[in-house]
Amino acid sequence: MKISSRSELKLDRQSFLGEDSASLLDACRVAIVGLGGGGSHVAQQLGHLGVGDFLLIDPDFVEETNLNRLVGATQEDVGKGVSKTSVTARVIAGVNPRVRIWTETAQWQVCATALRSCDVIFGCVDSISEREQLETVARRYLIPYIDLGMDVHKVNGEYIVGGQVALSMPDGPCLRCMGIVTERALELEAKRYGAAGGRPQVVWANGVLASLAVGYFVQIITPWYKGQKPPILIEFDGNTQTVAPSNKLQYLEGHRCRHFADLASLGDPFWKAQGIERMEAKV
Repeated sequence: MKISSRSELKLDRQSFLGEDSASLLDACRVAIVGLGGGGSHVAQQLGHLGVGDFLLIDPDFVEETNLNRLVGATQEDVGKGVSKTSVTARVIAGVNPRVRIWTETAQWQVCATALRSCDVIFGCVDSISEREQLETVARRYLIPYIDLGMDVHKVNGEYIVGGQVALSMPDGPCLRCMGIVTERALELEAKRYGAAGGRPQVVWANGVLASLAVGYFVQIITPWYKGQKPPILIEFDGNTQTVAPSNKLQYLEGHRCRHFADLASLGDPFWKAQGIERMEAKV
């Protein structure tokens, strides 16, 4: 489904991002995979920023249990069985009527080739295996990948809320390097038959993580700040309400990723062939 309109979004108050920031953001195509608590927050903020082209992917529909965190969802949406992609598209278009939105209600693996045309991919999925798969696709297409994750654990009778945002660049450390994807985590998940749904989620933690993720995006697309680069892994402590660079970064300084080190792991092997096909079609 494509949504478009002609009205203009006024962005005067964020002109400090750069003289060409409005046009850069409007020309940018962003994929958001997973439109629950984290993804819906990301989409809303990108809409306000003036991102002009969205690919929204989520196979699920709005349920009663989504209303505590899904931005833009209403009780009426539950009754009508509205898709999460439709809710998010409605939120974005309500902010920026000129936006261009493509939605997919299939599993993202079915439409993974659509990610090829995106400038940045946001991963807002629950399972460790899906996050690894998404990052692999991003590396294949040489696209920056921003990963969000949160969870709640019970320790000694107390609930611990935490999460992290990771920036995986094509030439930098990957989620395995950062210790987010591990064989142990994949093994435990597989024993639960890969089901990562039903994890505790709260709107404020989703919002904090989404804001950090959007901050990464802004620095990639409009590098308005020329100082120190942001850390590639940021952790959120929901109990103390603090955000800080991960302690893991000290082990990643000067680190070269070996999980995607060989040329066979990088680049789209079909890019040249597709380019030739497109050229031939125009002749």
